[in-house]
Amino acid sequence: MTIKEKLKKLIVETLHLEDIRPEEIEDDEPLFGEKLGLDSIDAVEIVFQVEHHFGVGIKNMKEGRPALQSINTLAAFIEARL
Repeated sequence: MTIKEKLKKLIVETLHLEDIRPEEIEDDEPLFGEKLGLDSIDAVEIVFQVEHHFGVGIKNMKEGRPALQSINTLAAFIEARL
């Protein structure tokens, strides 16, 4: 399973997105848009899960905002720090 696939699965399972399957999330789709409907509380949970599952911390909003734009940006952030 790739990092992108793991991220999609984590997001769907952790945030209890009942109407969306991991494979329905496009790699370049905004995480915080209409389709997924994520908010700032979800962002905190994603940051926690990334650190827990990948051992990569997102220290602040300056670092987190660009990383949390899409699956592509989050995967690139993780890969650069592994």
